Amino acid sequence: MPDAAPNATRSGPGRLLIAVYGIFALAATARSGVQIATRFGDAPVAYLLSALAAVVYLLATVTLAVGSRGSRRVAFGSCAVELGGVLVVGAVSLLVPSWFPEATVWSGFGVGYGFVPLVLPVLGLLWLRRTRPAAQPA
Repeated sequence: MPDAAPNATRSGPGRLLIAVYGIFALAATARSGVQIATRFGDAPVAYLLSALAAVVYLLATVTLAVGSRGSRRVAFGSCAVELGGVLVVGAVSLLVPSWFPEATVWSGFGVGYGFVPLVLPVLGLLWLRRTRPAAQPA
């Protein structure tokens, strides 16, 4: 694998990945903000999970854009948390729908968003793997 530059996460297809993460960060932030401000009592767990998703998307957007060694670690963590959240919330929202009277970004594995929330962290993790810097000889 060729040496990857520190900004490799924000080059080529990484630009599209960062843009999609940015769009989801804005959408989830706006959605959860309105829900929490106007209807929090209706479904507090769902709305707080949407706010958590917004934070995760924002963190992934920024850290993928920075592309430094430290930010790559945070990006990996945020993509892993996102994937775990989508899988757990997706499964629980289907198995125990009464726990989610209102949908979250991750409900039904992201069905309301064309399953992009399920695919996005997988693409993020694959991109981080693809662009990881080559090991330096000792």
